[in-house]
Amino acid sequence: MSPPAAGGTGYRARAAVTAERDATGRTRLTGLRSDGPLALRETPEGVYLVGAAAGPLGGDDLALDLTVGAGARLAVRSAAAMIALPGRGGGSRFAVRAAVGADGRLDFAPEPTVAAAGCDHRSVAEISLARGAVLRWREELVLGRHGEVAGRHVARLDVTVEDRPLLRHELRLDDPAIHGGRAVLGGATAVGGVLLAGPGLHTEPFAGAGLAVLPLAGPGVLVTALAATADELRRKLSYGESLASG
Repeated sequence: MSPPAAGGTGYRARAAVTAERDATGRTRLTGLRSDGPLALRETPEGVYLVGAAAGPLGGDDLALDLTVGAGARLAVRSAAAMIALPGRGGGSRFAVRAAVGADGRLDFAPEPTVAAAGCDHRSVAEISLARGAVLRWREELVLGRHGEVAGRHVARLDVTVEDRPLLRHELRLDDPAIHGGRAVLGGATAVGGVLLAGPGLHTEPFAGAGLAVLPLAGPGVLVTALAATADELRRKLSYGESLASG
């Protein structure tokens, strides 16, 4: 980890998890490295990301590397919401890079990210899946804490399957006059999605109030939802995921 410089340029931290399948068929964590604000804890349910410091603050550049070996399984959760805050160092970034080997499985579902007033935050996820790999990737965003207008937030998700693109998706929320309109958020203050990828996924398209379920060529399914609250968003995403899984 690189600590903030005297000028307040922010933290540079990179954490990593490696999961491999052993000779008995069980998954073992062969690598678990925390760094600065990114603290990792192994539990029976999976690996939890625990914030060891506030933020990310403006100027922070945080990264998490996930490696799932062939036939291994890894679930990643977080102990609390990640609150993106303004800072003197400019914008903040949280980048996740994941590689899932043949017939491996990755389930990534942290608590929401909250874009606080004045923040300038970018989240980036780059995921590569080998043949037969299974992915569940769930992200939730809350625009502002209670009673405040959210800052700037850009979320990017890129996924490949056997080196072929499955999804290139970007959500850019940097101007309330634009993204607050009916064509984007329509006044919603919580937005999120679930990406499911892997063999045997088949579903019909669905569109409802603040919810869409879209099949992808891969195969895969993208569930997206808008809501007035974080709880409502989670309910909608869970319902959409049940349609995709059913």
